[in-house]
Amino acid sequence: MSRKLPALTPDNRAFWQGGEQGRLMIHHCGHCDRWFHPPAPVCSRCCSRSVEPRPVSGKASVYSFTVNRQIWDTALPDPYVVAIVELVEQPGLRFVSNVTDCPVDAVHVGMKVAVHFLAQEDVWIPLFRPEAQS
Repeated sequence: MSRKLPALTPDNRAFWQGGEQGRLMIHHCGHCDRWFHPPAPVCSRCCSRSVEPRPVSGKASVYSFTVNRQIWDTALPDPYVVAIVELVEQPGLRFVSNVTDCPVDAVHVGMKVAVHFLAQEDVWIPLFRPEAQS
């Protein structure tokens, strides 16, 4: 399946390429000890520049989701789940991804999921599957 790939920058490169080593890399502020996403050169909470990407566990729960049944691109499966996942490292540490490797009707809010990666060119897209399958 081919996806539109992000433009890599110095700030987001670790997030999009950490999957090559099987690591989900999220920015962390050394000053206020908070994780944040999307990656940026400055912490959005305390404005410190003492930020760097660090590996996280890759464990999360489904915070919210929708099932897409519209065929927008024939390269994407129909239907598929678009979810906001919340990482276990910190309440509120969320980002949008897909839940894969399970029936769309099995996905539910609170579902425990774990990261896996889809490699495309020089990008490793973080996707999530039910935790028991990881």
